[in-house]
Amino acid sequence: MEPADLRRDLDALDHRLRDSPKSGQDAVAAAAAFTVAVPSWALGTGGTRFGRFPGPGEPRDVFEKLDDCAQIHALTGATPTVSLHLPWDEPDDPQALLDKAKELGLTFDAVNSNTFQDAPGAAHSYKLGSFSNPDPGVRQQAVDHNLHVIEVGEALGSDALTVWLADGTNYPGQGNLRRGYERVLDSLHQVYAGLPDGWRLFTEHKPYEPAFYSTVVQDWGTSLMLAQALGDRASCLVDLGHHLPNTNVELVVARLLSAGKLGGFHFNDSKYGDDDLTAGSIKPYQLFLVFHELTLAAADEGDFRPAYMIDQSHNLKDPIEALLQTVDQLQQAAAKAALVDRDALAGYQDAGDVLMAERTLKDAYETDVRPAVAQARLEAGGAADPVAAFRASGYRARVADERAAGAYVPPQSL
Repeated sequence: MEPADLRRDLDALDHRLRDSPKSGQDAVAAAAAFTVAVPSWALGTGGTRFGRFPGPGEPRDVFEKLDDCAQIHALTGATPTVSLHLPWDEPDDPQALLDKAKELGLTFDAVNSNTFQDAPGAAHSYKLGSFSNPDPGVRQQAVDHNLHVIEVGEALGSDALTVWLADGTNYPGQGNLRRGYERVLDSLHQVYAGLPDGWRLFTEHKPYEPAFYSTVVQDWGTSLMLAQALGDRASCLVDLGHHLPNTNVELVVARLLSAGKLGGFHFNDSKYGDDDLTAGSIKPYQLFLVFHELTLAAADEGDFRPAYMIDQSHNLKDPIEALLQTVDQLQQAAAKAALVDRDALAGYQDAGDVLMAERTLKDAYETDVRPAVAQARLEAGGAADPVAAFRASGYRARVADERAAGAYVPPQSL
């Protein structure tokens, strides 16, 4: 995009907002202020139970994943942090990984534990659960793993642990529904006690998969129960794909905000379940409504710092391009939410004017904020069109040659 064209589009945006208390600069500022962590595991091609179709130049180790993360941040100015998943990206030398990140201008966000797969060489299996397992030896192994993840995260400068549990049952009678929850809470208490000063713990819910009859932490209510029982430094993480079809996710956000327990988000999109699709590709209006609730919370509370991370599986798209696309959609949602005339909306709500209240939200949602987002990226040293800039850079072809000698090891192989 030529500077003159961008200036024209920004002027058009200001003209569009001429009767609003908001301006194009409000959209630019909101897009510029938004940052999100890139998950280390998302830089390789994902897969399904039916197969994986690898792409060229996939990173062979976590160091090369950081190189790819740096490309995304350079083009967007919005992804300065990386979220590490252990054992998928277990660093042999945490200090060397930290040095690499500093060299690239990156830092580390929340670290993620994994007790939903059996790690090679583990003494116990998680086939029948981890924290909820009736075998105390299995539970202790899961607790020890989480404490190890905290230790690695502390060495990398992280300050939060994310715990998602696959624990549950596939058949009635397979497990005691109340005892399973009590074991999970007891195990989490042990992990919570191991948090360093200043650290937070996030509990993440999911209604089903791989447990199809009952899941221990199946919804936001159970996640909230755990967080409230653990203490002030525990809160809930919302994954946009971890809800049953037609769930009002923005209402879940509002409830957790009211409880003071909204810890953060995993951004993606879904049509049927935990599809891990590119954010904004299926339900862009829902994404906007979620950001509207977050914007309201930020305006109401002085110290509101949720942890934001992308959580997607790139089975068909180039992983870097898909992540760039998601960052763009998230920046647009943040910019549109900043354009909501909140005073007018509150007035219509209090007056019971249903149509005008909805129209106030739609006015912001239907505003083309792409020029404002492009301007925010340019001011951050990024690209107006990150995907176009990435394709023009030749980065993928270059790393495809450099990495041809190695082979990407996908998480599914662990």
